Amino acid sequence: MSERLVLLLLNQGQYSERTVTMSNDRMTEVKSVQQEPEREQRIFTFKITQLIWLFLGILEALIALRIGLKLIAANPESPIVALIYGFTNLFLFPFEGMTATPAAGGMVLEISSFFAMLIYALIAWAVERILWVLLYRPRGPVVGVTQTTTSEHHTDR
Repeated sequence: MSERLVLLLLNQGQYSERTVTMSNDRMTEVKSVQQEPEREQRIFTFKITQLIWLFLGILEALIALRIGLKLIAANPESPIVALIYGFTNLFLFPFEGMTATPAAGGMVLEISSFFAMLIYALIAWAVERILWVLLYRPRGPVVGVTQTTTSEHHTDR
């Protein structure tokens, strides 16, 4: 009769496998450990780039919401509209007066906001690429170590 037990362990870039085979007279244990070098650095780089894209997505959504609110002539005295206008003004002031702003009956089309969205997307892409080039470490070879242990048990019958 033979029994086999396999344990898989994942820990901080290490893949560890232990296989234990037991029979009536003998027990064999095989332990394999594989390490992925600089895995933490790649995870850190990935998280930083994801934060950049998250920030850009939120900013672009707020600017798009501002454009929509201006187009429907939303009441600027409303607290939520005032909050959106106030926050986006911080990012749109460099683009003020860049182009003419067509208006009709209280509705306003801020063309400069479209340019701001494009410019911020390009800036985020450039920053993300620069960080990727500076921080990313390509995958190296996986280092593996295998260790085999055998022990025999004799029982008196």
